[in-house]
Amino acid sequence: MTALREPGCELCSLSMPVAWAGDKFSVIVVDDASYPGFCRVIWHDHVREMSDLSRADRLLVNEAVFLVEQAVRDIMQPLKVNVASLGNVVPHLHWHIIPRYADDAHFPAPVWAQAVRETPSDILAARRALAEQLGAAIARRFN
Repeated sequence: MTALREPGCELCSLSMPVAWAGDKFSVIVVDDASYPGFCRVIWHDHVREMSDLSRADRLLVNEAVFLVEQAVRDIMQPLKVNVASLGNVVPHLHWHIIPRYADDAHFPAPVWAQAVRETPSDILAARRALAEQLGAAIARRFN
């Protein structure tokens, strides 16, 4: 079967380091200065909605999101984990798994809202240090 790709889609031409890659999806740890530990599960084929997937693929990708969430919880020790699949800007099926803390820039609002504070740089540095372990933790769960 030929992979479905959309010219100009940044997720179809994924060029960032991956924590884990399989036949149908990849997991990346996003380099986000304000949200260390932010991950994405990205479906390889260019599909827009969950309902575009077969039942087996929907179950597969949901399990992947849960495995990534568990790795984020274990390594990052957040207060809460946000899981979102929006696709309004990039209409290519993907999930955001975001560790959240009471002192993060947007809490309790979504990370895409207006910032209400600045997280102290020493706290962000400590979280970045933890996030360095996340790729390996994710790979262990899938392997």
